[in-house]
Amino acid sequence: MQNKKEAMSLAYDEAGTGQAVLFIHGYPLNRQMWQPQIAALSAAGFRVIAPDLRGFGESAAGESPGTMDAMADDLVHLLDQLQIEKAAVAGMSMGGYVLLNLLNRYPQRVNAACFIVTRSDADDASGQDKRNHLITEIEAGRPQVVAEAFIPALFSPSTIQTRPEMVDMVRSWISATSATGLIHGLQAIRDRVNSTPLLATLQVPTLVIGAEEDQAIPPEKSRDLATRIPTAKLSMLPAVGHMANLENPNQFNQVFIDFLRSVPAG
Repeated sequence: MQNKKEAMSLAYDEAGTGQAVLFIHGYPLNRQMWQPQIAALSAAGFRVIAPDLRGFGESAAGESPGTMDAMADDLVHLLDQLQIEKAAVAGMSMGGYVLLNLLNRYPQRVNAACFIVTRSDADDASGQDKRNHLITEIEAGRPQVVAEAFIPALFSPSTIQTRPEMVDMVRSWISATSATGLIHGLQAIRDRVNSTPLLATLQVPTLVIGAEEDQAIPPEKSRDLATRIPTAKLSMLPAVGHMANLENPNQFNQVFIDFLRSVPAG
């Protein structure tokens, strides 16, 4: 058993009964991104848990630096708190990195995995430089640079043009995030390990959801994940970007619910 003595209690939403499904949000977001999924999955007969990772939404930030280990430990602590032995776990973008950490360190707690617009490799030098630049800007009192950097990448071009209310909603989530939370998230992303070697060893039922118009993580990364995981099914959603679950929730929910219903109970 891993040492979880530093694990924190997280703010979370819970709805429904049945097989447990744990959603892990992306950066720099919070659990509000999963509202369309909480409603649909709980109505479909699943117990849905959507927490704010440490430093995001209503969860405290904890100690510096931020790490994927700490985020994963918090989630296992939450599962323990809710008396959930195993859950289907869905991670979006940064949440996918946390899911990879869970599968590496706590595989016995995951009975199905869903990777949403994410990747398995680590940041290269250029990527790390970009994280460090944002950290420096935040530390200098300019946290708004995060929204400025991420908003154009979070949506398909058509969504940005035709659905400004959605873009403004997500911007408000980012703006409400503490500077400490923003920094810790960037540190965790910057320092994450390359999990690609893990993929070939995964045995749990797995769904990979990619977005054909993703501006943040190339769609090829989703295809690569699905190719490398022996048990993976791939669903590439058309006409949506990085926020696929919000941009077309009906399409996203149907794909995910169909997958969950194929997963053996237990």
